[in-house]
Order: sequence, then C-alpha cells, then structure tokens
Amino acid sequence: MHPGWPAHLGPLTVGAGRVTLRPIRLRDAASWSRIRIRDQEHLEPWEPTGEGPWDGRHHIGNWPGLCASLRSEARKGRMVPLVIELDGKFCGQLTIGNIVRGALRSAWIGYWVTREVGGQGVATAAVALGLDHGFGALGLHRVEATVRPENLASQAVLRNVGFREEGLLRRYLDVDGAWRDHLLVAMTIEEVEGTVSDRLVRAGKAAWG
Repeated sequence: MHPGWPAHLGPLTVGAGRVTLRPIRLRDAASWSRIRIRDQEHLEPWEPTGEGPWDGRHHIGNWPGLCASLRSEARKGRMVPLVIELDGKFCGQLTIGNIVRGALRSAWIGYWVTREVGGQGVATAAVALGLDHGFGALGLHRVEATVRPENLASQAVLRNVGFREEGLLRRYLDVDGAWRDHLLVAMTIEEVEGTVSDRLVRAGKAAWG
C-alpha cells in the first residue's frame, strides 16, 4: 500500500452533475465493456493502437485480468487507476501512471469520458481532482500529459486545469494505426495556488459538493 491508494475523491459539481473518482473494481466489468464498445467511434481515434479488433479487446471477459493488473500496480505505488462517476454512475476512467519517486517525483495523467458527457465539464473536474491527489497524497512535484494536436476537446480540458505546453513530440505514439505527433503539457506544484479544484471553483466552472 502507498499513501495515494485506494482513493475516493470529490465531489465537484458541474452543470452535468456531481463528479467523483473512486478505485476501479471487479464489478465495473459490464459498465466498462458496454461503454467502451458503444463509444468506439468517439474513443478509438485518440487511444494507443491495440492488438485485435476493438470489440474483442473490450469484451466483458477481459476486464477481470485488466482490473487485477491495474490494482496490483496500484498496490506497488506505480499508478492510481480510478473510475470517473457522474451522479454515482460510471462515465469514464482517470489514471495517474508511471509514478516515479526520488529526485523526480513525477507521473503522467490520462483520462476518457463517455460521448454523452463530453463538453460538459466532467473531464475537467475529474482531472482537477486527480491533479490535487497527485500533488497532495501522492507527493508529486510534476504531472504531465500528452494529447494529439487534432484533439481540441482534450486540449481544452488540459488548459482549463492549468497545464502549459512544453513542446511537440513527433511521431510519439502509435495511435489508431499510425505514429502520431503529440503535444506535451505539464504542471508543477509551484504553479498551483491552493488547489486545482479551487481554481475551477473560483473561475465559476465547478462548485464544491
């Protein structure tokens, strides 16, 4: 076990409802599979290329092994795999991964949300809660993220929580069947006044509770 796991974070309220984060669990299998298969067109253009067809990779039977692997990594302190809930219902995932201690104290953050909640502040609230956990309980100094230049919606989320652009990673990741450029964005704890969630509340983009 480590200080940042397990974690129950939030709530932050946005126009769509109450956003919370909680640890992934075995009984998420049906929700995860149903949403991932249904939202293939929405999700696949932005995610790393996998082996085999999308519906096969996201079959309900694959979740127990994936869940066990992610939770094992969490117990070792290497990542924090969380479910994003809107009003108590599964609507996406957020992961803090590649957690490095020592002199670096850094990690990356990644996320996805369902098609129907896109553009309603849910991802922004979730990322804010995740960043606060990273800079708080996890004791991180730096958190970074990568995003394709074409993914304007995700870029807006990252800007809203205060990430700054550091550069372009050319042909960085195999996404949707080809090597794609990605923008590298980052944030350090010195750039956060109070908390990231506080910043959203002050800007009128979320409310506590």
